[in-house]
Amino acid sequence: MTNPQHAPQTFYEHIPELHGTGLYFIATGVAFVLLGTMAIVAPLVAGLAVTTLVGWLLMAGGVMHGVNAFRSDSVTRAVCQVLIGAFYVTAGLYFFAHPLIALGTLTIALAFVLLVEAGMDLVAWFATRGEDGSGWLLLNTVATFAFSTAIWLQWPSVSTWAIGTLVGAKLLISGISRLMT
Repeated sequence: MTNPQHAPQTFYEHIPELHGTGLYFIATGVAFVLLGTMAIVAPLVAGLAVTTLVGWLLMAGGVMHGVNAFRSDSVTRAVCQVLIGAFYVTAGLYFFAHPLIALGTLTIALAFVLLVEAGMDLVAWFATRGEDGSGWLLLNTVATFAFSTAIWLQWPSVSTWAIGTLVGAKLLISGISRLMT
């Protein structure tokens, strides 16, 4: 029998600042589930939305580089900032003008990122292969490499669904995990 003096105590204290947080968390979870499901059902539309977002981010990055050109302490740095900014703005405009080609570019970039990730995971697995659970890292490595290879071999045809499906799956998983929390 446990000593009542050493038993864990539960404190119930009302915190008014956190009252609406639970409802907000549930609402965002439901929104993520709905958006994720829509992205999986219509992956091309979701992929084009991601392409548009990347286009806007490139444009914003270009503008920021242009603004930084005026804050540079030398002409060389200012010219470099202007050139980088012009490149970003041009890339952003290209993403807006040719969203399907840009989606293909994002998809092949994803394949490259996954290939590099698989290589890094393989190195990590070799470093930890004697530890418990390292088999899961190897399984993740093989799956990441397989997905990267599948994109490379099927590119550009997978461009119409890969990005949108992955974004949808991520939103769906995030929404479910928020609701379960």
